[in-house]
Amino acid sequence: MSGIIGSRLNVRGSGLVSKLGTDGQVLTSAGAGTQLAFEDVAGGVSWQSVETGSTMTAVAGNGYPIDTTSNACTITLPASASNGDQIVFTDYARTWGTNAITIDSNGLNYQGDDDTFTVEYTTDGQSVNIVYSGSTNGWIPIEDDTVTDAPSKNNMEGIFGFGYGGSSAVSTTNLVSNAGVVASDVTGVGTVRFNLAACEYGEDKGIFGLGYDGGELGMTNLVSNSGVVATDVAAVGTARSQTTACSYGDDKGIFGFGKDPSDTAVTNLVSNSGVVASDVTGVGTARQKIAACEYGEDKGIFGFGKTSGPVSMTNLVSNAGVVATDVTGVGTARQNLAACGYGGDKGIFGYGWDGSSPVSMTNLVSNAGVVATDVTGVGTARYQLAATQYGYDKGIFGFGTTGSDTAVTNLVSNAGVVATDVTGVGTARYGLAACSFN
Repeated sequence: MSGIIGSRLNVRGSGLVSKLGTDGQVLTSAGAGTQLAFEDVAGGVSWQSVETGSTMTAVAGNGYPIDTTSNACTITLPASASNGDQIVFTDYARTWGTNAITIDSNGLNYQGDDDTFTVEYTTDGQSVNIVYSGSTNGWIPIEDDTVTDAPSKNNMEGIFGFGYGGSSAVSTTNLVSNAGVVASDVTGVGTVRFNLAACEYGEDKGIFGLGYDGGELGMTNLVSNSGVVATDVAAVGTARSQTTACSYGDDKGIFGFGKDPSDTAVTNLVSNSGVVASDVTGVGTARQKIAACEYGEDKGIFGFGKTSGPVSMTNLVSNAGVVATDVTGVGTARQNLAACGYGGDKGIFGYGWDGSSPVSMTNLVSNAGVVATDVTGVGTARYQLAATQYGYDKGIFGFGTTGSDTAVTNLVSNAGVVATDVTGVGTARYGLAACSFN
């Protein structure tokens, strides 16, 4: 209410019109033929932690996100109230349509009715702003609006694709559900290859690109928002392998670095319609066998890799797709690792080869692009694996080699915690790539 200054608010569904003063104070209210005086409610509400229980008691002056994912919730209002007391409830998880909230007015009237009446709110995405108006009408909703469309959540599902399995390159793919479950093999589309890269574009689609099939390649394959891989698109830019990719700017992507067959730092931007642009002169140390992921919701980071040996330097990517100069590395220098986002705005580098053996340590990336020191590894140490987001805010590392090909996966929580091995599904392979789609 305090954000509405000197305006007139028409309240949906309550038959109530409130006049607001220039300081945001409710001055008068007309409804059911009654003139009412209100106290100042301009001070705002104090928002509380998310409520998940089946019952709760509300306190005047507070706002409550109510999560009814697991159960309905009965809310008991204060037993006594003063004119102008305000409470706000909002549907935290958009589940009130499944598990409603019920308001117990606790002996006071609610919109003119006594508390023998049942008051329920049953609409997904709804918020209810109530103010106490005195004993006659009691608590009245001055707003009960619904956010009709939930914001789109990207990166809900993932796809692992291509790679080298057994004795040959493949174009097999494996979908990852929004719960992190890897599906069995899908027959490949496009040129079989390995040591390629993949990233998201267009907010809900993906792209596989570049790679090796006996020589460096430059073609790409688009992934629809239902996880269907399209046929080859002719190469744009320098053909190369041992490269990587990530998204930036919320809806675009970038391929970068690799081997052509010499080490390179060249990049190629991917538009929000999946069109790959010509080469951009490389910035930073030319290298191969690196990884990349998103961070900060709209930026990216390239990290680690190999020059004459494993390195740990990073290069940030702005939300306009501009690659920055080298940042001195943090963590164990390594190559043939993987990276993905987690938590909605952070990233994680994991696994790889440190020059003498496979490793499983990880390094978290903050939402400001700062790489943290090593976290002790969980799961099978391996390299030449891939990683992607899923479920919007979680990640998964998968496949790779220990010296023997594997299909094992490790889930990453929305707090960046890597879980123990999950038995592999699909063709064991290495040198593959992964990305998310919606």
